[in-house]
Amino acid sequence: MFGVALMFGGLTQLIAGIIQLRTGNTFAGVLFSGFGAFWLSLFALAQWFLKEIPATQVGHAFGLFLYAFGIFIVIMFATSLRTNAVVVLALGILIGTVFCLAAGNYGATLKELAGHGNTLIHWGGYTGLAAAACAFYLALAELCESSYGRAVFPIWRLAAH
Repeated sequence: MFGVALMFGGLTQLIAGIIQLRTGNTFAGVLFSGFGAFWLSLFALAQWFLKEIPATQVGHAFGLFLYAFGIFIVIMFATSLRTNAVVVLALGILIGTVFCLAAGNYGATLKELAGHGNTLIHWGGYTGLAAAACAFYLALAELCESSYGRAVFPIWRLAAH
């Protein structure tokens, strides 16, 4: 999982964000770069830093990490309201995902996290799958539109280009 977080989630999205910024698409550039930075940070946290944190504080530290990223998502959600309905929906669901995961981790110890009994973390996983489905649908819709030169799958644009 962490190899995917590093390469696909981190580096690929960071590169996509930089390309979007170079083309003048500030929203997509900040969104992709921010998510790339999140995945790179998650990789670094898991690989190098969590082992330095006392076991009783791992959930607290990871929860704080997720809360901080949640604030970024709220900002991106507020600025997404002129993009399209799929982006707005995906970010809205992702807010619930990240804050469920943050709250579920925040008060848990490493032993409790391994026990698989945390309902907030389970709900965070379920809503995360829904957010991923929205993101994959958006990717499909935008790739098809680019390939076919017309909208194939609706994304319900909220502002004129």
